[in-house]
Amino acid sequence: MLTAKIQKELNSQLNKELFSAYLYMSMAAYFQDVDLLGFANWMNIQVKEELMHAEKFYNFIHERGGRVALEAIEKPLTEWASPLTAFEASLDHEVFITKSINELVNVSLQESDHATGIFLQWFVTEQVEEEANTTEIIKKLKLMKDFPGGLYMIDKELAGRTLVMPATAA
Repeated sequence: MLTAKIQKELNSQLNKELFSAYLYMSMAAYFQDVDLLGFANWMNIQVKEELMHAEKFYNFIHERGGRVALEAIEKPLTEWASPLTAFEASLDHEVFITKSINELVNVSLQESDHATGIFLQWFVTEQVEEEANTTEIIKKLKLMKDFPGGLYMIDKELAGRTLVMPATAA
């Protein structure tokens, strides 16, 4: 059974994961609008991953006898100055999510809720990967700033990204 505090925090994280999907969908729309379809593909995969994350929280809350409480989702930005600034915003958001997950782990420890702590370990690992993947793209975008063909090359690379289902699906 979830404590009221854990339930509240899990619901808050569920809402953050839904906002993440919404933000990445907005970024995908931006990239599609500027004809960077590989970048749009990468972001659309992010949307699906974030929705899977939200579903994991949703299911966990129910499995532990809690009640899901959905909140309004904030409107995301819709414009960025460049692909680089969009990915920098993505990294900033992932750092925010990482901090939120870490705080939730701390709450689970304070509440002696070991089941929630174990559940959250998957997300701790996932956030390391999320930040690393986004950072790698930012580095490539910075490297190619003086090479106009570089954007095309990165776009082609990102077009090849496919959704990989997690081994421990919700």
